[in-house]
Amino acid sequence: MLPDERLRQSRIESVALSLREDIGDGDITARLIPAETHATGRVITREAATIAGIEWVNEVFRQVDPRVSVNWQVTDGDQVVPDQTLFTLAGPARSLLTGERTALNWLQTLSGVATTCASYAARVAHTRVQLLDTRKTIPGLRMAEKYAVTCGGCFNHRIGLWDAFLIKENHIAACGSIASAVAEARRIAPGRPVEVETETLDELDQALAAGADIIMLDEFTLADLKTAVTVAAGQARLEASGGINAQTLVPIAETGVDFISIGALTKDIKAIDLSMRLD
Repeated sequence: MLPDERLRQSRIESVALSLREDIGDGDITARLIPAETHATGRVITREAATIAGIEWVNEVFRQVDPRVSVNWQVTDGDQVVPDQTLFTLAGPARSLLTGERTALNWLQTLSGVATTCASYAARVAHTRVQLLDTRKTIPGLRMAEKYAVTCGGCFNHRIGLWDAFLIKENHIAACGSIASAVAEARRIAPGRPVEVETETLDELDQALAAGADIIMLDEFTLADLKTAVTVAAGQARLEASGGINAQTLVPIAETGVDFISIGALTKDIKAIDLSMRLD
């Protein structure tokens, strides 16, 4: 789970940065409109989507002009259809137009993540597997993207390098063995989850013997995934990984692994087409 305060601070900071890069020294086009002009508007989606990013939109207008009111007709995680109104807004016309693009950028991007995740999750709803994101996120947007993943019905892997161990091939080589790497992890941070990446069934046996909490099965064949589930027999949770896409997802989920990690959930996304219209 994402820490609420860490997510809130990340949202404030990233929205501020996105506004700075868009507004710069000031929105000169908005100055064409008299300062006292009041306006209302609505934002619609032009395509079906799963919504994520409401608080990022709210934060945009909070920072641009607290006088702008934003009234939502959906919540994060909702499925929406083309031409559906997502929210209405009212306030100084200058402020509505200044905040428009940044607000929609956040909503279209995070809803794109949520929509992708919802599509993947639906494919494996008949199994018990949990689909996990990875650290393959847009730089600076990790917390936001990982939040959007949960809106689409998928789950978060570790947030970064600080909250869980993921012992990969190079770590094992530097430590000397899987056993020594796991033992050192337990010494450094007792209680933190320890995951080991394996590429063969022999390495799976070593990771089990070392007492890993989670074992990543990297690019295992379907046959080896099924064998791994039988061999592990609940001693550790198993995570399939490596080049998994919409076509290979279901057979892998049906092997009985606990998790499947998919970089495409956050790195191969298509923004949702949104539009704001002033009344």
